[in-house]
Amino acid sequence: MADARPAPAPQPQGATGVVVFADGRVVWGQGFGAEGEAVGELCFNTAMTGYQEVMTDPSYAKQVIAFTFPHIGNVGANDEDVEAAEAHALGCLVREVVTEPSNYRANYGFSDWMKKWGRIGIAGVDTRALTKLVRTEGPPNIAIAHHADGKFDLDALQELSADWPGLEGMDLAKDVSRLQVERWSGGKWAWGQGYEMGGDDESRPHVVAVDYGNKRNIFRNLVEAGARVTVVPATATFEEIMAHEPDGFFLSNGPGDPAATGEYAVPVIRKMLETKKPLFGICLGHQMLAIAVGGRTSKMFQGHRGANHPVKRLADGRVEITSMNHGFAVEREGMPDNVRETHISLFDNSNCGIELTDRPAFSVQYHPEASPGPQDSFYLFQRFVSSITKEA
Repeated sequence: MADARPAPAPQPQGATGVVVFADGRVVWGQGFGAEGEAVGELCFNTAMTGYQEVMTDPSYAKQVIAFTFPHIGNVGANDEDVEAAEAHALGCLVREVVTEPSNYRANYGFSDWMKKWGRIGIAGVDTRALTKLVRTEGPPNIAIAHHADGKFDLDALQELSADWPGLEGMDLAKDVSRLQVERWSGGKWAWGQGYEMGGDDESRPHVVAVDYGNKRNIFRNLVEAGARVTVVPATATFEEIMAHEPDGFFLSNGPGDPAATGEYAVPVIRKMLETKKPLFGICLGHQMLAIAVGGRTSKMFQGHRGANHPVKRLADGRVEITSMNHGFAVEREGMPDNVRETHISLFDNSNCGIELTDRPAFSVQYHPEASPGPQDSFYLFQRFVSSITKEA
């Protein structure tokens, strides 16, 4: 039988980067950052700023990001604007060639920063075409490669992408979670001052946060709202969590399929709920809270990723401009009677928040700590910490 794969696009002169799809399609570009190969899921992100925060968000594990904003990398990179200790996205695809940084806070050029963390970048890519592809076909599996000599084995890269199993059914929280308990210290960033110190005052209400792939700014916002935070690994048992004498629980964001992570996390969450102590979840934490009370999650066709997502708060009709990064969603149908929907997406009407009516537990699908509004959603942290104080 004849090979039905499309003939690959011929390699342009000087091309040092390539994207190879599972069906054999090929996109060429100029490689930057680290040399090598990687395979994962292609997604697009619509944010105009914050590319360094995006690349270090653990929720992007096993994903390659096509940035829709063309000028990525022009302000360079620094040691402050990170959400984790390393980059977690596999790589990125950008429209324009990365230039030298033009920002007084830059410690590195973006290409040097990508190389430092072993992440592959490919410039000169038609990211608009890739965005349309994801919107019409869903997120494909791809292999990316950067070799300065321009030599690539396209058949091997195509096989690599075709054999990759995809994110559905994949637990990635264990891969990105911290392994040790950490007493968090530090608040939000202030202009000319950097990150505020403190937040470990024993008189503050104590939140134990489960790290499924957390963003650091979440903990900074909890401190800003008045909490003291202890962070535990994703696999922490209920007994290990309770040994820290929490006044409330936090469930972090993270990568992968919530149903897969939920196999070990959901039983712990159910025991948390039995204590009737306040509980707050974000993104993956939101999805697993829904599973813990009898709901379901499913893979989205294209996912939500960007800093311009309007979310309606059903209690009063207020619209929040939010940051999102998720490829799975909570299904509205089948929720038990003690669950109330609190927020919905104005892009596609998908669920963006729930709360329990019989105990102080709630969660949202978006990222309030990213502050694209910029302060539209900080009330969620204040609500959570206030609920702990009321329960005390």
